[in-house]
Amino acid sequence: MATAKINKYSLPDLKNTTDDHLPLYLSSHPSTGGLAFVPSYYLTDIRLALGYTAVTIAAITFYYDYKLGFEATKHYTFYTVIVYFILNTLLTAWIYFIEKGTVFVGTKGGNKIAIRTEAKKNKPIYYLTVSWGKNDGAPLQEKTYEGSFTQWFTQDGEFVEEALRNWLASSVPVIGKADPSRAAKKSEAPAGFIDPTAQESEAPLNSATLETLKAENGLKSRKSNKGKKSKK
Repeated sequence: MATAKINKYSLPDLKNTTDDHLPLYLSSHPSTGGLAFVPSYYLTDIRLALGYTAVTIAAITFYYDYKLGFEATKHYTFYTVIVYFILNTLLTAWIYFIEKGTVFVGTKGGNKIAIRTEAKKNKPIYYLTVSWGKNDGAPLQEKTYEGSFTQWFTQDGEFVEEALRNWLASSVPVIGKADPSRAAKKSEAPAGFIDPTAQESEAPLNSATLETLKAENGLKSRKSNKGKKSKK
């Protein structure tokens, strides 16, 4: 099943669209083709708590400053500004050092799975780091898998959900174990997808560029003829 088109030359769009659909596959009910993992919102809850607390403090400070004036509230404002920056620092640290690109954490049948994703500049590759193991606090196993966005996006920029699910089940053993029917399928790229990094080389030339190329070719031709005459 294909969805709305996106900009196929934008790696962030390709990654974000894939990231949005990955948790749906893992957590949705089997009747809709999902795997029924129970998602954990711990990481998201902490991020939202830090963010909303900082915004609330800023809003309350603004309100009292507006009602009572700066002189009456400047001492309180000084401390709330410090608290605000501390919360934002904690939020930034949480996102970069704790979440680290995590898009899904869930459990099923006493097992735990956590997935982080990444896309590197100028490479249409989806990096999937999967951690899995028993949900008993023991260290999890971890492995990184790579897949091309061309395997689940068409040349028109349409996302093919079933192609992504087939790739996940056939490439990641812990997911394939939960979805053996898809694990047996081979994930193939939708026909005719254009490499997102090839946009510049395939861009049409404008008239100014064509004239420049003609002039350069003419100059090279004259130099070549001069060289031949000098040899004679």
